[in-house]
Amino acid sequence: MARLAQRLDENVPGEFYVDSTCIDCDLCRQIAPALYARSDREQQSIVLRQPADGAETHRALMALVACPTASIGTVDKISASAAARAFPEPVDGDVSFCGYAAESSFGASSYFIRREQGNVLVDSPRAAGPLMRRLEQLGGVRWMFLSHRDDVAEHRAYAQRFGCERVLHRHDVSGATADIERIIDGDEPIRLDDDLLIIPVPGHTRGSSALLYRDEFLFTGDHLWATDEQDALEMSRSVCWYSWREQVKSLEKLLAFRFRWVLPGHGRRFQAETPEKMRDALAALLADVAVQQKGR
Repeated sequence: MARLAQRLDENVPGEFYVDSTCIDCDLCRQIAPALYARSDREQQSIVLRQPADGAETHRALMALVACPTASIGTVDKISASAAARAFPEPVDGDVSFCGYAAESSFGASSYFIRREQGNVLVDSPRAAGPLMRRLEQLGGVRWMFLSHRDDVAEHRAYAQRFGCERVLHRHDVSGATADIERIIDGDEPIRLDDDLLIIPVPGHTRGSSALLYRDEFLFTGDHLWATDEQDALEMSRSVCWYSWREQVKSLEKLLAFRFRWVLPGHGRRFQAETPEKMRDALAALLADVAVQQKGR
């Protein structure tokens, strides 16, 4: 639980606050951008403005529920039960955002795909009772796609609860994931089902992979995300743990696929009007990367 004694000084006065345990994962700022902001001085989130009505209070509480470190608190006791039931939150079509981020994955976003052929969890959320019960109501989980080694979080709890098949690239399997059911190999795309394509994208880690759903949604892990303004795509050498050269090659590989959404583990989502405009955004990022490399 957040502690009032550790409340950051930059919070505006009022009911909601963020304390000093914040790890700057950005989720609260994505869920309620009008209410939470980033403190440049502390490099942590703060309450920028207190909620003005019930709808804003609900969004503030959803951020509280999703926070991986329980760093958001309220001065008085306020029920968050409705906010807890709001996840998974619809993104578009069959795809929802799970909330309930885990500290062990540094607050990474995870997603739920509801399909007649079997539901999919993309990366692992926190093993929270309200979320797991809701996923049961929605038909359970057939597959858990793990994009890379950093965002596996509490995958075992989901495997035990739902009997789902966990999928991870061999290069990112470790002691923490040695018991997963399906290990994929190589750098070529692999069909998980008719509408699910695994695309290996080494770079951030050696075994990083993206998941393409229905030629519409690309789940990218920590390979690719949107700028804070959500008007362009970006990736960063500063969080590339394996090979920047391979990460650039992996980005080039994505030009061959059609999709309108980029849904990352860390970073902002990106939506293009058409697959052609998404390809333009990819090409623009590749051009920027080329300029940066020439400048080195």
